[in-house]
Amino acid sequence: MFMNRFDWQSRLKEKVYSVFPEAERRPVIGITGNYGEGTAKLADTYYKSVLAAGGVPLIIPPVSDESVIINTLDSIDGLLLSGGGDYNPLYCGEQPSTKLHSINSERDLPELLITRLAYNRQIPMLGICRGIQTMAMALDGHVKQDISDVATVKHSQDADRSEPTHTVCISPDSLLRTLYNKEELAVNSFHHQALSDAGPHFRVVAMSADGIIEAIESSEHKPMMGVQWHPECLEDGAPLFKWLVAEATRHDEACRLHDRIITLDSHCDTPMLFPHDVNFATREPKLLVDLHKMADGRQDATIMVAYVPQPKPGEPFVCPLDDCAIKGPADYADEIFNRIENIVADNSAHLALARNGSDLLANKQAGKKSIMLGIENGLALEGSIERLRHFAERGIVYMTLCHNGDNDICDSARGCRSHGGVSAFGSEVIKEMNRLGVLVDLSHASEDSFYDAMEISRSPIVCSHSSCHSLCDHPRNLTDEQMRRLAQKGGVMQVTLYNGFLKKDGQATILDAMNHLEHAISVMGIDHVGIGTDFDGDGGICGLADSSELINFTRMLLARRYSEEDIQKIWGGNFLRLMVP
Repeated sequence: MFMNRFDWQSRLKEKVYSVFPEAERRPVIGITGNYGEGTAKLADTYYKSVLAAGGVPLIIPPVSDESVIINTLDSIDGLLLSGGGDYNPLYCGEQPSTKLHSINSERDLPELLITRLAYNRQIPMLGICRGIQTMAMALDGHVKQDISDVATVKHSQDADRSEPTHTVCISPDSLLRTLYNKEELAVNSFHHQALSDAGPHFRVVAMSADGIIEAIESSEHKPMMGVQWHPECLEDGAPLFKWLVAEATRHDEACRLHDRIITLDSHCDTPMLFPHDVNFATREPKLLVDLHKMADGRQDATIMVAYVPQPKPGEPFVCPLDDCAIKGPADYADEIFNRIENIVADNSAHLALARNGSDLLANKQAGKKSIMLGIENGLALEGSIERLRHFAERGIVYMTLCHNGDNDICDSARGCRSHGGVSAFGSEVIKEMNRLGVLVDLSHASEDSFYDAMEISRSPIVCSHSSCHSLCDHPRNLTDEQMRRLAQKGGVMQVTLYNGFLKKDGQATILDAMNHLEHAISVMGIDHVGIGTDFDGDGGICGLADSSELINFTRMLLARRYSEEDIQKIWGGNFLRLMVP
């Protein structure tokens, strides 16, 4: 039956109500709006391109209120930075060139803020024309106010926007090359400014014949790309929008997955920085783990250790804190726990301590991040089993038996074979840890200590921050035989993000961490692996540099088709299985 086009009620019933229960979830792409003549506006080609790619467009007006921006970011899965006028050069500490065109004061600050905050949250981004310049301005790059003195190609055309007017050369190892499968791409061009420096977060992946930067991609394995041309006006512009929508879909999936599971980092050394006047409640530049970064990366919990420095043989323990009341390693560990408890008390609306999985779940349901306590280096016991009982009462979930040097419990991977493995006192310590429900952590232990502890312990053992020796020959890493033995006894190895344990030479990346994880899975099985970042203890690699970037690991696991059940195991489920309920 013919339906009058203005019969909106019938259309509502037929086209919306009937499909709502089965409606496919589509990612929301926020598009920054232009501004002029008292009107927030946007060319229709932007939102139509997003629609055609399968996304839901949401136009973002230029508002610089931080609360509004944060709420906007909570509502989108991807960000499209649109084209427009020049930036005020004062934002990069420059005076205006005589060739500067009109600036748009309504847009500048809002877009710089939203770009930086979207970057912190790992939200996929595509910048177009002014948008690529926004990305550079917001993230430590530089924009040249006018390129006429260096350009030999005309970059501001009179032709219709749908008409390609010059070509760009695409880097062979780039995502852009993958998307277009071309070495050279014909593009349109309507600009007189361009990037002179992409900055530390990007790499240049396309240039025009005169050397002008035409495209950038993330140098940190993040879903971020910028192009100087206008793909929304070109026939072959679709690949960029499909890429953005696909990445936004994966980001949305990762965020929703983190809402359902508990994500636990089994080792961070944040207390090492307590003497440096840090504030855990702020976005603290000195810390890799703080409340803001945990929220950005959707991380639920971390095991924060009291790291006890190992003195050289014959030398006394030197307290890292400026506190005359601390007499030895035990007092030092207690003071670290006191400070952690004070941080939790000061931020009780957002943060809580946890001793087990039940506490973690309760805290998550209450909207709080969790800190669990651990000790790194059994030197903290000062030879006393009674001190172990004291720390167990304080709530430690594990103790790393040694650090980079032998102690009275066992030999270290970097020690001098003082005992030939675990000492007689160390055997008592392990048995009492089993009785108290404190996990035995063998990261840092020598191979002899490792195998001795495997025989002594009646409970499964953890390696809270170790990686694979067969991929990176380092004494701190576990051999395949150690990994098999650990799995046979029900234990868990937590892949660490310490550069030197992942890659012998050069800079390690998220891809190296994934290689270690997948090697561990191939040797031990999915039930015996996890993540122990070593953040704030020199951990942190490209793509997983701090807590805000941990959701990137989940995105990569999803891209590699890991199931939700397996991702939960990796993100703490295996580790939590070993804890006393």
